Amino acid sequence: MRTRVLTEIAVAVALATVLGLFKIPLPHLIYGGSVSLETLPVLVVACRRGWRAGALAGAVLGTVDFLLKPVVVHPVQVLLDYPVAFGGLGWAAGLLGHVTPPSGRLLLVRLRIAAGILAGNGARLAAHFTSGIVFFAAYAPVGQPVWLYSLLYNASYLVPQAVFHIVLLQLVIRLTTQHRE
Repeated sequence: MRTRVLTEIAVAVALATVLGLFKIPLPHLIYGGSVSLETLPVLVVACRRGWRAGALAGAVLGTVDFLLKPVVVHPVQVLLDYPVAFGGLGWAAGLLGHVTPPSGRLLLVRLRIAAGILAGNGARLAAHFTSGIVFFAAYAPVGQPVWLYSLLYNASYLVPQAVFHIVLLQLVIRLTTQHRE
């Protein structure tokens, strides 16, 4: 990777780390989970630079997130909940959302970015969902299937966050394209 891309990744991870300090905690998620702008810089890197840069930015952010707020139940859980989840976010977002500089097809750019954000958050959900089933089953309410608990718990903050990021990036695209005209 070129120095410029690595620098962009480093800046994105630093910005994401700062943004991670400001979260909207959801009252029913006492074991973590919140809506924030933390992953937005990773999504921007993924959409600008592709899946490799997105995956690297996400994995580094996941590692930094672990170093700052570690939750350790098992070594595999640490991998799933941090570098795999965030790396998957950047990887999937970069696969579907990567756009070259706009060539006049603004609708296509908007749709690809929205698809990338959904795919990225879906990949992150898959990692957290798996971790929840395997390592956090004890927290499921009595009588509720563990898979359903893990899905509902993780989707309850990742889905609103994905929608928030889609809306925010669509506004940014709109403002930047109006500025150019």
